[in-house]
Amino acid sequence: MMRREPHPFARFINILGRGKTKTRSLTIEEAEVAMRMILAGEVLPEQLGAFLMLLRVKEESPEEIAGFVRAVRAQTRMPRVTVDVDWPTYAGKRRQLPWFLLAALALARSGRRVVMHGVEGHTEGRIYAREALVRLGVRVAHDLDDAVRLIEKSNFAYLPLEQMSPKLAELFELRPILGLRSPVHTLARLLNPFDAPCSLHSVFHPGYLAIHRDAAQLLGQPRMSVFRGEGGEIERRPNKPCEVITLQDGVVNDELWPPTMTDPRLAPDESMDLDRLGALWRGDIVEAYAEAAVTGTLAIALRTLGEASNPENAQAQAESLWNARDRGRLLAAA
Repeated sequence: MMRREPHPFARFINILGRGKTKTRSLTIEEAEVAMRMILAGEVLPEQLGAFLMLLRVKEESPEEIAGFVRAVRAQTRMPRVTVDVDWPTYAGKRRQLPWFLLAALALARSGRRVVMHGVEGHTEGRIYAREALVRLGVRVAHDLDDAVRLIEKSNFAYLPLEQMSPKLAELFELRPILGLRSPVHTLARLLNPFDAPCSLHSVFHPGYLAIHRDAAQLLGQPRMSVFRGEGGEIERRPNKPCEVITLQDGVVNDELWPPTMTDPRLAPDESMDLDRLGALWRGDIVEAYAEAAVTGTLAIALRTLGEASNPENAQAQAESLWNARDRGRLLAAA
């Protein structure tokens, strides 16, 4: 029998799967090479599944995520355009409507340039940003150049992940096959495709807070915040204390934001009627929780941008910005 040479990608699986005492994380350089091979289609399906699940069991390290991000950025052609805030949205909402969209649109309406990027449909029973934005009448970018046009016209663009990296978008489709999330979910959130100086992050599991912070620091992100958001999206839960970890020009800070609502209990939204998003923006309905979620999320964004000195000042500015919104239209040039 002819002896087969090991596949070039096999060494990365070997590093991750050598047992309790010999397994280690990949270095940044190793992770970058591994992800370059994946994006180039140089990995067998069996290897890809083993690689992703070994990382999932071990839990991805900041160095691995940073290396993956470097690989994706190196293979992605991004147009040059100024963006203020990077806003990844990959989790989807199940218990509450995506009120965070109104915070992002209010920020754009106030003159800050905001770019969202995400995927949809990888987990059944969730509402994703793209569907909700379309219901609000916000056009989704159909390619990179279109995203630039939208940013320059209205200070806001939603760019589907498949327009940035079709291969990375394919990896999201493996979730129902593998039965688990993979490090791709963390990687995508840190892409910051337009190199915005301010990047917002949210996690569902608290253990990932430090991973996002440290990976952002390795990537040289000037300003970022990460917190445990509602459903894993960048949305403040106003009825709960909120630990916000920030990175400001290399300096890490940890703030505990107090609740802005007195009732800690919150039942799941039974209707999940997307039309209520537009109704809240126009002022046709009044929902205390929804408005508190919007202004609380806005406050974290303003604090991350460096426009507020503390959480209390950020919340006051956020409420003023929200109350001053143009209720007749969502975007500045819409």
